[in-house]
Amino acid sequence: MSGRLEDKIAIVTGAGSGLGQASAKMFAAEGATVVCADVNGDAVTATVKDIAAAGGTATAVQAELSHEDEARHVTDVAVERYGRVDVVYACAGIAGAGTAADTSMEDWAHVIAVNLTSKWLSFKHTLPVMVAQGRGSVIVQASIGGIVGVPGIFPYAAAKGGCIAMVKQAAVDYGPLGVRVNAIAPGNIPTPLVYESYRNGGGMGAAYGVEEGLRRAAERFPLGRLGTPEENAYLATYIASDESSWTTGHVFVIDGGVTVP
Repeated sequence: MSGRLEDKIAIVTGAGSGLGQASAKMFAAEGATVVCADVNGDAVTATVKDIAAAGGTATAVQAELSHEDEARHVTDVAVERYGRVDVVYACAGIAGAGTAADTSMEDWAHVIAVNLTSKWLSFKHTLPVMVAQGRGSVIVQASIGGIVGVPGIFPYAAAKGGCIAMVKQAAVDYGPLGVRVNAIAPGNIPTPLVYESYRNGGGMGAAYGVEEGLRRAAERFPLGRLGTPEENAYLATYIASDESSWTTGHVFVIDGGVTVP
């Protein structure tokens, strides 16, 4: 690795698995000190052990990011231990299968809490820190489901669309104060979240099951395959780095071309 994030302090939520885990490891490999947060304490501790074994520096924090006091605690840990926060990657999320007619109020509330509210709370309390520093990069994990229709993911799509709107608004509000806010909107990447979504009937899972559904989904991509967590992590690293210092309010679509008209 080339040290693109050398000396930066980064918070990555959802770091116990999937896209968050891959990005936390890559951030650390690129020189960042990473505060890894996840609701699953064992999983996030394992991520931190992997980072340490590879020569990186990281701290594990177990937190339910949709609860404001726990989200604030993650920022407090970063500031108390390392003095500042340069990057926040709000990546924690859950699957959210269902249609407008069959989604229950309970499922709606839970999906919105984890996939939208927690994203906001993940960076809400870092904003004053970044403003005081005069700089910072916030990355919010969205999805192409917030941009184009995907069968059977109604509450998830609503949350991801909200993430995109939230990013654009925060970029306008905080750009003059030195804080950049961007989103990543991936297509299908076979993480535990995507497998869960397909098991519950999201995407092509309803018609074909998980493995066949994912195989058929891959055939729809112009590049002929699904993405990888590492490919998403490379993009997140760019947005976190100073290489993207004139980029804010942007939704980076990484989808193998599937949303090309």
